[in-house]
Amino acid sequence: MRKVSIERNLTEGNVVKLLIHFALPFMLSNLIQSLYNVADMLIVGNYSGTAAISGVNIGGQVTLILTNFIIGLTVGGTVIIGQYLGSGDRKGVKETISTLLTFLLVIGIAVTIIMLILSDKILWLLQTPEEAYQEARDYLDVTLIGTVFIFGYNAFSAILRGFGDSRRPLIFVSIACTINVVLDILLVGIYGMAAKGAAIATVISQAISMVLCIITLKRSDFVFDFKLSSFRFIKERFFAILKLGIPISIQNVIVNFSFLVLTAIANGMGVNASAAVGIVGKYNGFAILPAFAVGSSVSAMVAQNMGAGAIDRAKKTFYTGFALAFSITFAVFIFTKIFPEQILSLFDDDPNTISAGVEYIRTFSYDYLVVPASFCLNGLITGSGHTLISSVCGILSSIGFRVPMAILFGLVMQKGLWGLGLAAPIASIASGLILLIYYASGKWKKNKVIKNDNITMM
Repeated sequence: MRKVSIERNLTEGNVVKLLIHFALPFMLSNLIQSLYNVADMLIVGNYSGTAAISGVNIGGQVTLILTNFIIGLTVGGTVIIGQYLGSGDRKGVKETISTLLTFLLVIGIAVTIIMLILSDKILWLLQTPEEAYQEARDYLDVTLIGTVFIFGYNAFSAILRGFGDSRRPLIFVSIACTINVVLDILLVGIYGMAAKGAAIATVISQAISMVLCIITLKRSDFVFDFKLSSFRFIKERFFAILKLGIPISIQNVIVNFSFLVLTAIANGMGVNASAAVGIVGKYNGFAILPAFAVGSSVSAMVAQNMGAGAIDRAKKTFYTGFALAFSITFAVFIFTKIFPEQILSLFDDDPNTISAGVEYIRTFSYDYLVVPASFCLNGLITGSGHTLISSVCGILSSIGFRVPMAILFGLVMQKGLWGLGLAAPIASIASGLILLIYYASGKWKKNKVIKNDNITMM
């Protein structure tokens, strides 16, 4: 039987068409991926109430930090794989994949054990409201057990993006999301398992996604055969992945930590404020999704083009991505401004929660006008291998702006959730300005992965 190719050359053809064809499935994949937690939130909210919503939000925030740490490492893998493909180095591709999968398997098991031991202390540090504590603990412990599946799925998705394939991950996650929703209704709605049932549904769905990835890759011309002997740890490739991935992982953790600080501040304002911040957070996942998907697609395309030495094509990819992302996110901003109550009421009909959410989203939504520029600039710089700059920029915007502004406006000036929401767009503006300065300097044109003498600094 003839094996199907999973590779797609992103260094040739019309940039606009390629970016749209690559970004659209990726955007839909992330949209459906976001439905995991949103489905949890909607179904738990309708069947189990405000305390369960708060529990899912708090437990999910902790899990999200772990997921984003691994996504950072897999971004390094995506960039390296893409650049090796662009330069024609097949050996480099195979060794990078082998090392990445071996490392993630080991670290997934270790993180699961450590976090299960520390989960109680983490929830205490987050000032989890007493009435939501057990729900948060149930949700967190179950999702931690499924850490290996979450790590595995994200690793395979990143590898496929490096190969220029964004369609197959869409198929996998669509099937898994359908299973997730069905299990949510069964475990939460029928059996009344609340947050714990939602967590079980999420873990099973992620496991199915990972298994589908493996089956499909084994039936294709994928360079890794999944035999035990193929799980190899090559030091040179490992350090290359760490060099590019660790800065992004640190950035992702700190960015998510800054949102955890916002959650902790909201928790101190009561269970309605806590639930409101959680609901807006879930909606925000959808609102910024187009910008995030396009920015990540820019990164994958730029990686292959930088490997091939096509600097001008990399720049054109960035410009195209920004125009596409902003046109969509601007429409989302207008929609959010017109229908805030209706958006919030989808998750919870408690008038106090809705009122708190409207106050928060009123200022938070301005972030939607800024993220297209910062995400696409970040995609260009990351794809060229300059992940340290991306990391420093993200860390500065979080620690230097988001957290201090949240404390200043939310607590010191006593502006409540209105002030808390204002911290997000301020942080994104700061991040975008730093990235813009680096882009204007032209330093991103120097390839950090492959030393190619044919690359011209234009």
